[in-house]
Amino acid sequence: MLRFVCLILIGCLVACGLSKPPNPSLLTVSAAANLQAVLPVMGERWERTTGGAIAFNFGSTGQLAQQIERGAAVDLFLAADQDLIEALDRQGLIRSGSKRIYAVGRIVIWQRQDSPLRLATLADLTRPEVQRVAIANPNHAPYGIAARQALESAGIWAELQPKLILGENIQQAQHYAAMGNVDVAITALSLSMNRPGRWTLIPAELHTPLTQMLAIPRHAPHPELAQAFADFITGEEGRSLLTAQGFALPPVAQP
Repeated sequence: MLRFVCLILIGCLVACGLSKPPNPSLLTVSAAANLQAVLPVMGERWERTTGGAIAFNFGSTGQLAQQIERGAAVDLFLAADQDLIEALDRQGLIRSGSKRIYAVGRIVIWQRQDSPLRLATLADLTRPEVQRVAIANPNHAPYGIAARQALESAGIWAELQPKLILGENIQQAQHYAAMGNVDVAITALSLSMNRPGRWTLIPAELHTPLTQMLAIPRHAPHPELAQAFADFITGEEGRSLLTAQGFALPPVAQP
């Protein structure tokens, strides 16, 4: 009876504009830029299912990791690089048992659909008609590191230096190409396969595997909700969405 009376009282206060029920907890998720095409879809489905709310903060993994080091209130961190999660863990900034590999990424050579260039290999980037090439900044972006490694493996990293334009993250590098500011970008398959443009897959053996890991930061405001969303990402529906966006997947069982 007391609970029933309280509910009536709250309803009356709301109707009078004197009070309102508390808002659902807002889950704050920092995520690598190569997830910008798939993670909002996951978030929408999660919100419809749970009634919760999610705010995404996309950027380069290195910069997002620095924000966590500085005390940013992040509930879940989806990195494009396992090593940076491990580095945070060594600093005591990751909740025990929350690390999980969720995907493996690939990089591609990407051009606008109307580009007159026909580029089939990395070596084609050295052709004189290719004047500008965008990659994510390898100083803090894992996909930029992979691009640099691939160019080094192809033996053209030094030769390509005068042509390189660095984006803060992989999304910005691709934006440069989409806007015509550069001729071509080395970007993520996940940002390329379901949008206008032409892309060529770069052989995976030319760079270190892009093993992507998620974790819950030690000072996450809502660790239980974060764990539930992590379970959704690595569950059947989340894995299906990741596959459709061009990611390879780790085995289902995770330590």
